[in-house]
Amino acid sequence: MDQTSRTRRPLERGHYDANYGNFQTKLYEEIRREAFGDDIGQNSWLTATELDRFREWLDLSPGESLLDVACGAGGPALRIAALTGCSVIGIDVHEHAIAAANALAAERGFQQLAKFRVMDAAQQLPFPDNSFDAITCIDAINHFADRHHVITDWWRLLTPKGRLLFTDPIVMTGPLTNAEIAVRSSAGFYLLVPKGYDEDVIAQCGLRLVASENVTQNMADVAERRRVARESRELALREIERDEAYEAQQKFLAVAALLAKEGRLSRFMYVAEKLS
Repeated sequence: MDQTSRTRRPLERGHYDANYGNFQTKLYEEIRREAFGDDIGQNSWLTATELDRFREWLDLSPGESLLDVACGAGGPALRIAALTGCSVIGIDVHEHAIAAANALAAERGFQQLAKFRVMDAAQQLPFPDNSFDAITCIDAINHFADRHHVITDWWRLLTPKGRLLFTDPIVMTGPLTNAEIAVRSSAGFYLLVPKGYDEDVIAQCGLRLVASENVTQNMADVAERRRVARESRELALREIERDEAYEAQQKFLAVAALLAKEGRLSRFMYVAEKLS
């Protein structure tokens, strides 16, 4: 989703609204289980195993706080809260996503520990300085047009020594055709960047890079498994999503898997720490 605008294209509406609007149905739960292995309520390239490894970098504990930017349906943030005892605020521009997140929090008994709000994270966020011990943004930073502005605001929100962890799933690491770029960016606004760009922005925003890791293989595997899982349920999905949106999402997943497998469009994880 282009977080800078609430005017969305038809294919984008089909992509996100169908996924989040039907998030708690048995059909979509089955697809997530086949795509991710463990269904923790995610809708990106993130698996439970990967999230648990990421969580260790954040080193959160009871009494500390996490802001999850572009939280989607809230599953990953709720898992972190459950395993660490920290409090969570999740924000996302999609109303259906936040509705699903709040329903999931209620289902798991986390209404007091986790709050989810509709919010445009491309704008300066309405929280005081030094509000959070950690900030996460999983597979969504590419939807913000002004990355420097966004990360600078995150720096403001972090406590001293607070940590930011984000994944960038569309780092250019090989040749891409215009047709491939068009398909891969068909679900909203996407900012494709060259390798090294994120590291430069992190430094410019006053953060110290603690770790970076190439996590492209996870994206390749999840995209392909999700495509296959959806294909096996084609008739039911066409009924819900309609032909244009279903076909567009299948093509999106096929291209995402191919580009990741060939190492031409990569996914990286970054952990950075606020210096003061």
